[in-house]
Amino acid sequence: MLSALMKPLVRLNVKQQLILLFLIMVSPILILNSYGNYKAEEILKRHVTNAYVELNKQNFAIINRDIDTVNKITTTVIQNPILQQLNMQGDDTVLERVERYETIEKLLGSYSQGAEHGDGIFYSLYVYDPDNYYFFAPNFPQVKKAGVYFFSTGEEPYWFDQVVHEKGRGYLMFTERLSPQAENMKTLTYVRAVNNIYRGSGTIGVLVVTKMESKIGESLKSISLPDGEIYLTDMSNRVLASTANSTGEVIKLPEGAESGNPEGTRDVITDDFIYVVNNNHMLGQKLVYKVPVKALLQQQNEMKQVIQYITVAYALFGIIIITYFWRSLMTPLQKLAFFVRKFEPGNRVPETPRRGTNDEVSVLISSTYDMARRLNGLIMYKYQMELKQKESQLQLLYQQINPHLLYNTLESIYWKSSLEGNVESAEMIKELSKLMKISLSRGRELITLEEELEHASAYIKLQQHRYDYVFAVIWRIEPDTKRNLIPKITLQPLIENAIIHGVKNMDEDGEIIICASAQDDFIQITIEDNGYKQVDYEAIIQVLNDESPNPASGYGIRNINQRVHLHFGPDYGISYAPRREGGTVVTVKLPKSENQE
Repeated sequence: MLSALMKPLVRLNVKQQLILLFLIMVSPILILNSYGNYKAEEILKRHVTNAYVELNKQNFAIINRDIDTVNKITTTVIQNPILQQLNMQGDDTVLERVERYETIEKLLGSYSQGAEHGDGIFYSLYVYDPDNYYFFAPNFPQVKKAGVYFFSTGEEPYWFDQVVHEKGRGYLMFTERLSPQAENMKTLTYVRAVNNIYRGSGTIGVLVVTKMESKIGESLKSISLPDGEIYLTDMSNRVLASTANSTGEVIKLPEGAESGNPEGTRDVITDDFIYVVNNNHMLGQKLVYKVPVKALLQQQNEMKQVIQYITVAYALFGIIIITYFWRSLMTPLQKLAFFVRKFEPGNRVPETPRRGTNDEVSVLISSTYDMARRLNGLIMYKYQMELKQKESQLQLLYQQINPHLLYNTLESIYWKSSLEGNVESAEMIKELSKLMKISLSRGRELITLEEELEHASAYIKLQQHRYDYVFAVIWRIEPDTKRNLIPKITLQPLIENAIIHGVKNMDEDGEIIICASAQDDFIQITIEDNGYKQVDYEAIIQVLNDESPNPASGYGIRNINQRVHLHFGPDYGISYAPRREGGTVVTVKLPKSENQE
């Protein structure tokens, strides 16, 4: 079980393990910080919510007291004898009706609060007058004015019948307009039907108290909530009064605050707000507190700051510890890893970094640098041995070819001197001197193509003097190839083969074409003959590639191919192929290069 848990950790590099160690050190304090803040917020929300519940109950009681006060005033107004004597039938004179109207106007005006300032509540009486009995009274009610208003058929307010149907029970109601003739002004009203006390039946009118939102608003504003809002609504959540100037709007409550609308107070805490809702079914009203959680949580910032300071201090301590280990362990290892990745055997090894300590990391760094130096020493030793081996092989190849050339040349001079006079022999000796001069080349192993062509030309002239050959020699040499380097005595054996095995017995019909051209990144030299003999190209390929040649097969072309390989690599060398017009073509492929002397 333990090994299974440790296996992923073993796969991590040192850098990743240090980062993991830092996360393990810091994670507990971060988790503790988050958990502490969460629990502190929950406790604070619950305690504050409980306080708001009690405050809501007291606030609702104050509002009910204000409404009860208005209800008592309306009862006093309704019981006034003059108002009870108001009727739409009888033989009252116009003067008596006017006096009764003015008395009721003064009565209603006396109970209106703050009327002189325009911010109080106003009592008005709405009476149905189908026969226009009180024709002299105004019928355009105003929100901010107390008085008696009479209306006839077709002018009846939309709420009048509903209030009469309640049979004297008063309640709050939000109205867009008091009547069709009234000004379009929203107001919270308290309405109550005025029943006829003395007659025992019938309704005199409806008593309306306007601008109730100003009176209830004073009670709402007396409660201080941190950036919160207070709403007095009906049971359908239509705002009757509020501290947010949203009278008449319908507010949306969370699901937990609306389900069933039970009697009494309940609270709901969401991510953004705390809701406290007090339902009063008897009055048909709700008192809603809406407090933003963000404003509430500002009170615990001091506690959160202390926790954050502790977290930051602990994190800084962890960073210091990680930085120490990083500088003492990770940085030297990273430099060592960079050196190992970039080091190529044979390159110079820099000086070993000194750390001033003798710990395991220092021993590892010192050993790695020493091992790189020893590896360079072995590579240099191997390179020198291979170089000496190549030099020995080249010397052996030159020792094999030089006696062969000297023998053939001296034989030619001997036979020609026997058959002709000294002039011809002198010419041959001259050509021989050229051969010897270029063959020696002051000890150089690579000469220019121009020197090699001069060597080949001297050889051809010697052969033509020796055998009276009349074959044609065509030179097609591009000027920009003459400075290219070539192993000395490369073309002469190939031309010799073209003469002996190709055009030797063809007299003037024989033809040898020597071409040199520059390709993209190499030089190509071809020697063509129009010989008629059959050539075994497979045997030639076997001689060129045979690692253990048979001395009876000769050294010529294999010697040339091996020397080209030793100087320039296996991508270069010679190859034989049949000539399209008949005969043989041998191709020498060399890299582009120039003599640096």
